Amino acid sequence: MIKKLLKELYDTTDYVHFKNGEYSLKSKYKIGKIELLNDYAQLNLLSNSVQKIFVEFSNLNGAYNNDLVLVQVLFNPKGKTKAKVLSVLQRGDENILCYVKEQELFTVKESILIDCDRVNNQNGDIVIFQNGKITQKIGTVYDDAIDEQISLYLYNEVERLKPYSADIPKAVSNNRKDLTSLDFCTIDPVGAKDFDDAVYYDEKNQELYVAIADVSAYVKEESELDLEARKRAFSIYLPHKVLPMLPFELSNNLCSLVPNEDRLAYVFKMKLDTKGCSVSSSELFEATINSKRRYTYEEIDEILGKNDEENYFVKLFGLTSRYRAKRLKNGYDFRNEEIRLKLDENQKLLETSTEESTPSHSLIEECMLLANQEAAKRLKNTGIFRVHEEPTNAKIAKLIDDVNSLGIKASLKSDIHSTILSIQQKAANVGLEKEVDELIIQSQQQARYDFKKIPHFGLGFSDYSHFTSPIRRYADLVLHRILKGSKIPKEIEEICETISDTERRIATLVWDFEDRKYARWANRNLNKTFHARIVDTQKHIAVLEDATIKGARIQIENYSGEKLFSEVTVKIKSSDIISKKIHALVTQG
Repeated sequence: MIKKLLKELYDTTDYVHFKNGEYSLKSKYKIGKIELLNDYAQLNLLSNSVQKIFVEFSNLNGAYNNDLVLVQVLFNPKGKTKAKVLSVLQRGDENILCYVKEQELFTVKESILIDCDRVNNQNGDIVIFQNGKITQKIGTVYDDAIDEQISLYLYNEVERLKPYSADIPKAVSNNRKDLTSLDFCTIDPVGAKDFDDAVYYDEKNQELYVAIADVSAYVKEESELDLEARKRAFSIYLPHKVLPMLPFELSNNLCSLVPNEDRLAYVFKMKLDTKGCSVSSSELFEATINSKRRYTYEEIDEILGKNDEENYFVKLFGLTSRYRAKRLKNGYDFRNEEIRLKLDENQKLLETSTEESTPSHSLIEECMLLANQEAAKRLKNTGIFRVHEEPTNAKIAKLIDDVNSLGIKASLKSDIHSTILSIQQKAANVGLEKEVDELIIQSQQQARYDFKKIPHFGLGFSDYSHFTSPIRRYADLVLHRILKGSKIPKEIEEICETISDTERRIATLVWDFEDRKYARWANRNLNKTFHARIVDTQKHIAVLEDATIKGARIQIENYSGEKLFSEVTVKIKSSDIISKKIHALVTQG
């Protein structure tokens, strides 16, 4: 192919030498494939050279990812080799999501100008570009409902929009324990549709049962259903809907531990040492349960608020609180709130609400953590683990600097654990717990899945895996199979790497969706003022903290040295739905 390309270039340009019957590019020209990175492109040479050549987006000249291009190397006195694209020799065979602006075509993700022969579409049209032409219009940017498709296209999950069903095999129920007489219950958010876990505490025998939906009884390894679940790896939770990992027949029906229905479960029965706050022994077995009631977090919080010492849940909460206190001697308690977006029937953002951890969350979380630990302890050094490594020294140094900028005198202690606990204590003394916890969370490494046993730094556990959510996480399904069969998949390293990558991609997809909703909301509220908080002094970013809308990130145009986390009043000046960038002016500091 390269010889043919060089001959064509020799015939039409002066970029190529011809000598002794051979064609070769002149020294300042190169041919390679474009690889888009975060905010620039890289040219991968056809010659398999290790030389790194960078192409700024402004120099792509209509080229995009995987396009084969001819470039001219630019003089750069700083040493980094840069180039500009002269022509696209061959288009990469991929769908590119674009938008139309004044009869020109730009990529949605990067706003890169694409070279397209003819653009007859209207301003704001969202289209698919492939092999040099527009192949499909999927909607218009002026429609709020298009955001779901945009995010799914951008992060390679658009297949989730297709109907999802499968032939569900009949589950084998041999040798299952019958636990249907026990008073299991579920505790979940009010809007939950699938119920992975149920709990029952036998106070007399001090035994905690954690029953998990037995998905592996229905989803057989290497079946068509299993391969699709592995590909999806997680359920995607958008503000207005769930795009499940499993078909609804399983996730919302057969596997969901709904009340008053017999359901197959994989159960940990844990004998508790209530004095030492540990698990003295545990059994793991397949069972049939019948949840007697579905509770919401709010209902359990109301029960706990009455503090009736004879109440079942009050007793269980008292027990799990002691286990939690012991856990936090090695782990951490970060104050973190989740912001929920409320959309109307047209997917327009109406308002946000804040969900904070309450006693009911803590109760069920401690039960699940015990089961996750017990599952990991049954594995040797290889399997599937949820791991979280210590922050790097550079991250800890930045954390200390950021905390000191708030007027809190922080310093490095004998180890990272002591350093973080000291910072949290000093923050509590001056009422900045929430703000400092945000900084601590930013300093953390990202948790991931690994086939080797590595401690979980944030939780302070030496053994930890994900056992409790096989309806929505493929990792848990893999772990169930390993525990049942004592056989680790040959491709376990690849599975861990793939699902970790997918987890990060899905998180980015959800942020992309939510940020575009914020941008649309801001576009409807131009020139209005709102309360905000400075969260990045280097990039001049504030986050809205208004009564009805929280969480939107705002670029401050007239930043004048406001301190980190200082409260300001901002007026929204502009908002771009494609880039999701919201610009505002501080009107009162």
